[in-house]
Amino acid sequence: MKSQLIGFLMNFWISFSPALYFHSGEREEKCIIEDVPSDTLVIGNYKVQRWDIHEQDFLESAPGLGMFVTVTAPTDEVLLKKLYGPQATFSFTSYMSGEHIICLQSNSTRLMAFAGSKLRIHLDIRVGEHFLDEVVAQAKDKVNEVSVKLGHLLEQIHHISREQNYEREREENFRKISEETNSNILWWAILQTLILISVGIWQIKSLKDFFIAKKLV
Repeated sequence: MKSQLIGFLMNFWISFSPALYFHSGEREEKCIIEDVPSDTLVIGNYKVQRWDIHEQDFLESAPGLGMFVTVTAPTDEVLLKKLYGPQATFSFTSYMSGEHIICLQSNSTRLMAFAGSKLRIHLDIRVGEHFLDEVVAQAKDKVNEVSVKLGHLLEQIHHISREQNYEREREENFRKISEETNSNILWWAILQTLILISVGIWQIKSLKDFFIAKKLV
């Protein structure tokens, strides 16, 4: 049964998530939701540890175990669906703003044969951040290194601009929803008031007709 770990939504200047881990059973799918601006690179790193029932501890390696990684866009379009090993890095680029669902699922039940066995998945998601160290290390001189760092800085500035635009869009949508809700509440209050007035007038008229019919007035 699919379960989702909801709430790790990233809205920082240079967005990234601290590393987290969660436990998973056999063939159990675990998901998180990332709120990502459009045209943004998302990089994920994970490592799987297997619980050893004899050692009563998590082992660093899980040989033969693979993980299916599935990424779904806000339109339910699958952006990434691939089988990786027990430790891997995956990435995708969003083409639209919104909540992207990232799911991980083990591909085997063979390693989970013993009762009480489970997997611990360490996951690190980075949004809008490119790894610069390797590129800088390949630079032949200081000029190239500075050029690479400058390009990386410009890319970060563009990412900040996209984040700001996305936040403005979300704020505008929230404002529209709030205004529509307030308008609906106002009209519903007016409708309730008119109904109460109408019922009151009808009761007064009915009571007056009753008194007249009984010749009490």
